Amino acid sequence: MIKMLVTGGAGFIGSNFVHFTLKNKPKYHITVVDKLTYAGNPDNLTTVLDKITFVTGDVCDHDLMDKLIADTDVVVHFAAESHNDNSLRDPWPFINTNIVGTYTILEAVRKHTKRLHHISTDEVFGDLELDDPNRFTEETAYDPSSPYSASKAGSDMLVRAWIRSFGINATISNCSNNYGPYQHIEKFIPRQITNILSGIKPKLYGTGAQVRDWIHVDDHNEAVHLILEKGKVGGTYIIGADNDHVNNKMVIEQICELMGKGHDWYEHVNDRPGHDMRYAMDSSKLRRELGWKPQYTDQNGMRDGLLQTIKWYTEHEDWWKKEKADVEAAYAKQGQ
Repeated sequence: MIKMLVTGGAGFIGSNFVHFTLKNKPKYHITVVDKLTYAGNPDNLTTVLDKITFVTGDVCDHDLMDKLIADTDVVVHFAAESHNDNSLRDPWPFINTNIVGTYTILEAVRKHTKRLHHISTDEVFGDLELDDPNRFTEETAYDPSSPYSASKAGSDMLVRAWIRSFGINATISNCSNNYGPYQHIEKFIPRQITNILSGIKPKLYGTGAQVRDWIHVDDHNEAVHLILEKGKVGGTYIIGADNDHVNNKMVIEQICELMGKGHDWYEHVNDRPGHDMRYAMDSSKLRRELGWKPQYTDQNGMRDGLLQTIKWYTEHEDWWKKEKADVEAAYAKQGQ
């Protein structure tokens, strides 16, 4: 058995990674460490708690991370504060977790000579104009536009510096926007799905012209495993699903139609301050070198992935219902 430490493993992408790994990669024994802030939900792992080791803790805790990493073989670092709106209200948790936490992990990985994969985001690149045909690549210069994306850019730079300066065995991936099961209902896609399930009209920021290269979380996590197994040490890999022709208006209309509403059964709300307009990812390196291909990309764009996601939220109302009123009340205060 290979010992794997998953930081932030009770969060959206991290918990899906745990489920994916247990189902598809039985060679790993998984330890999860999660601070269980608003983004970390122990209910995400309820069905697999007997198959993993769970530790409640902070990635900024030097002694804890040193102990956990000393007793593992590979670290997959998902833990991050990741909500743009929250970073605009209070940047400090993002600086602390995303930068100080990553530094703490890097020092323990260096000390104990362990393998690290660092999970990052496409938001470190800033955004593109809506009519710009280019896509982000591994060579694109960083240009973050929010406290969240700036803190993730800083964490990426720390990993690269530790690779170059200290020779640690690490890789980085920058992924586009994920969607799928276990995603907090404050996020765009699950918010709209749970709105409809609650009899509330979905809410679209501004005109909805913003473009995100949406990727199903299982496709993302399969790519992470390929990087762990075949990726070049010190390398960076872009993960994207070629859905960069789909804007937010198209997504919300497709959700409405798939859930039995008219395609225009939604409301426009105030746009987010400094809202990035377009993300587009060039994942050709990952596809060419490691043979990765996303499952949930088809001629209908995101249809299959959205159907799977809608089914999950419909069948797991007990997972999200208790938080719904508070989430909508917080958005209403912002006119969103």
